[in-house]
Amino acid sequence: MVFNLVVNIIGIVVFIAIAYLFSKQKHAIRWRSVGIMLVLEIILAWFLTGSQVGVNAVKAAADGFTWLVNVSYDGISFALASWVNVKQMDFVTSSLLPILLIVPLFDILTYIGVLPWIIKWVGRGLAYITGQPKFESFFAVEMMFLGNTEALAVSQLQLKQMSAQRNLTIAMMSMSCVTASILGAYIKMMPGQFILTAVPMNVLNAAIIAAILNPVDVKPEDDTIAKISSSAATDENTDTAESGSEDLANQQVQAAEAKPAREPFFSFLGDSILGAGRLILIIAANVIAFVALAKLIDKLLGLINTNLSLENLFGIVMFPFAWLLGFDPHEAFQMASYMGTKLVTNEFVVMGEVSSKVNDFTPHFRAVLTVFLTSFANFSTIGMIIGAFKGIVNREKNDLISRNVGYMLISGILVSLLSAGVVGLFVW
Repeated sequence: MVFNLVVNIIGIVVFIAIAYLFSKQKHAIRWRSVGIMLVLEIILAWFLTGSQVGVNAVKAAADGFTWLVNVSYDGISFALASWVNVKQMDFVTSSLLPILLIVPLFDILTYIGVLPWIIKWVGRGLAYITGQPKFESFFAVEMMFLGNTEALAVSQLQLKQMSAQRNLTIAMMSMSCVTASILGAYIKMMPGQFILTAVPMNVLNAAIIAAILNPVDVKPEDDTIAKISSSAATDENTDTAESGSEDLANQQVQAAEAKPAREPFFSFLGDSILGAGRLILIIAANVIAFVALAKLIDKLLGLINTNLSLENLFGIVMFPFAWLLGFDPHEAFQMASYMGTKLVTNEFVVMGEVSSKVNDFTPHFRAVLTVFLTSFANFSTIGMIIGAFKGIVNREKNDLISRNVGYMLISGILVSLLSAGVVGLFVW
């Protein structure tokens, strides 16, 4: 264990070194800020996994999500009793259909202003502690609750006014989010404690990796915080409370005055429910398609050599990174195959595959795997982010983001590795 712990520590250093190696402006990296965020992350990881108070808090939160999911089964059973009252529910019923309750619940909290208030003040606190630009810190917290494309949508006025390089930073950070409203689905398949621990880890690491890969000097007058609207779908209102620019404030006030009347609650709720339904269909379609494609590729590779498979190929490519997370070679190869599958397909594919045997893994393996899987970092997310930016910013800014797809992927991978590595330090 001591040797594996040392390797795990070295791995964290290596992941940061890789980010430095690919940095666009090595001389501009604010190492003091990066160091503060890293120390904060290590303390937080210890608190959530190593202290009794933190463990109990995370367990209570996980139990809360489990309770919500169980409540959702009452609604599902009313319409589809034969799907719920069975010995073993399938993936769609147990993990996806509860989204029909959880997504509208989070949207209601946004509508009444609770989530915007939490996001604003946590984001400002993070910026104050870490010394990072205010909007980047705000956006990292915003993604934690809303998801990447939703957070981009409600912040579009600010994105249009920001420089192309800062937009690229936001695009990199968008690779590492996870939507709070989908955590219930994750918790039905993987250990809730580590799912919820991964969320703040990803927030901090998205800021750390972006600050190294693409450091940008933000002038005080440009360092503003946008406020998300009460309705992510219809309202683009922004707040100028911390703006250092009178012109920007005037533009934002004019935008607020020109905004349409607030959507009636039940109309808003209906849109939210329909959106949740579309989300379920999208996830189910992606999982079915990706699993089928993976099986097809395995069969084609088998025609070449019976030992060839995607799992083996991923294991070879990702093995060094998995080993640096503190595993023996055999465990590292198994971990690497899961990591590679997640990056090429999505987290649901791997979670569905391992959910029945996750409790058989060692504590370290279980914690590291769960944290690594808890993000949207994969190839398909790149297309979603570029598509979202294309509808928001001008062609010049969007072209810069499109030219840096490799950086977006590197950012997503390194954030997942760093989150898993830091949490892994305290779970053996």
